[in-house]
Amino acid sequence: MADKVLTGARVVLPTGIVDGGRVIVDGTRIADTGTGPGTAPAGAETLDVSGHWLVPGFVDLHNHGGGGASFSGSADDVMTAVRAHRAHGTTTLVASTVTDDMGVLTQQAGLLAELAEQGEIAGIHFEGPFISPCRKGAHSEALLRHPDPAEVRKLIDAARGHAKMMTLATELPGGLDSVRLLAEHGVIAAVGHTDATYEQTVEAIDAGATVATHLFNAMPTLGHRAPGPITALLEDERVTVELINDGVHLHPAALELAFHHAGAARVAFITDAMDAAGSGDGRYLLGPLEVEVADGVARLVEGGSIAGSTLTLDRAFQRAVTVDRLPVEDVVAALSANPARLLGLDDRIGSLEPGKDADLVLLDEEFTLKGVLRRGAWVVAPDLA
Repeated sequence: MADKVLTGARVVLPTGIVDGGRVIVDGTRIADTGTGPGTAPAGAETLDVSGHWLVPGFVDLHNHGGGGASFSGSADDVMTAVRAHRAHGTTTLVASTVTDDMGVLTQQAGLLAELAEQGEIAGIHFEGPFISPCRKGAHSEALLRHPDPAEVRKLIDAARGHAKMMTLATELPGGLDSVRLLAEHGVIAAVGHTDATYEQTVEAIDAGATVATHLFNAMPTLGHRAPGPITALLEDERVTVELINDGVHLHPAALELAFHHAGAARVAFITDAMDAAGSGDGRYLLGPLEVEVADGVARLVEGGSIAGSTLTLDRAFQRAVTVDRLPVEDVVAALSANPARLLGLDDRIGSLEPGKDADLVLLDEEFTLKGVLRRGAWVVAPDLA
């Protein structure tokens, strides 16, 4: 693995954007950032990336699969999906399950825990089965159940320390006790697929819930007499809100509303991707349910509900800057720094700083991905044509 010096780019650092900047990579870590030549390791490969952007590798908190494969499948399937998203700049990924039988989920948690131990994924997000049948989205209603703390504990134990997040309808019986249990074990409790009122959501946040699962989607709409969970989640400084910025799940005005009220430091862009991300249109399975993907939009064959997305985070970045007109620094925060901090990994990833993992994404002036570096090795070799 050759050491590297990347020069001439617009580099997005925690302190701001540096024009004509450099990043020096020593092995798997960032050795230096700034302007000018710096001090490169002997024999380092030097690459002039003038006219491009260098940003931290993307961190996806919520992802079900990609490249034609699912995180509910075999180890080979999981790695196919991981590699598909790495090729789009996601250098750190939390694998999300989908509602299934508890035995299936505990078995899958064990498989995913092995891959987390190998450093291939950053942990496990359990989305379901403890969600509301009123807001089930693309989850099998027959397999839903109340969030019994004993069953929540079974999933935590099956993950062997790699459970990072669990999405709950906290208004259901056992919901608040389950939130408290998750918080005690260092697992993020996320409010989602919920039919909760404003008041019930406030209770959940006070009990320890700190994330809004794909805000606006699979929850009651915001009303002037019934403000619902959206208002409670946006207004509380303790909550990070997930947003799916694919142009399908959210109207641009809803995205702007979330950024305005939560602020850039409390937004995490996610994909909520399913198998078709990075693959193409066709028929797929999401857990036990059949999905039809047409023109890049995934919907259940039965009922037509949106079934995750086909989004990749490089597309979310490009859309956020070119369509939503968000500042690049805010987009970098939403894609890298904020989710890294939420996962407790911001000492290693999420920003371009000396000592951190050499996870970088190279983008051209139109914010199209041109290269991906993960732990000092090229996942996508630079395309500077």
